[in-house]
Amino acid sequence: MQTDFNTTSSTNDPKHRIPDKLINDAEMAKTIGCARSTIWKWVAEGIIPKPLKIGGMSRWKLSDANAVIAQADAERAA
Repeated sequence: MQTDFNTTSSTNDPKHRIPDKLINDAEMAKTIGCARSTIWKWVAEGIIPKPLKIGGMSRWKLSDANAVIAQADAERAA
């Protein structure tokens, strides 16, 4: 299952842009409700987006986690 993760909660205007909180794999797993190893498995399978790489750290935008949950909810409702 491939998902489009190009949704954002902020506007394109930098003056009004609300930055996303960045979360690590443990926080991503807690937000979604799974194990850290499952996060990396789902990244490899394309179920969730690849993380941002910042100075050797892997971080996701909180909106990425919310988009994954929203997508699962939409698929459940369909």
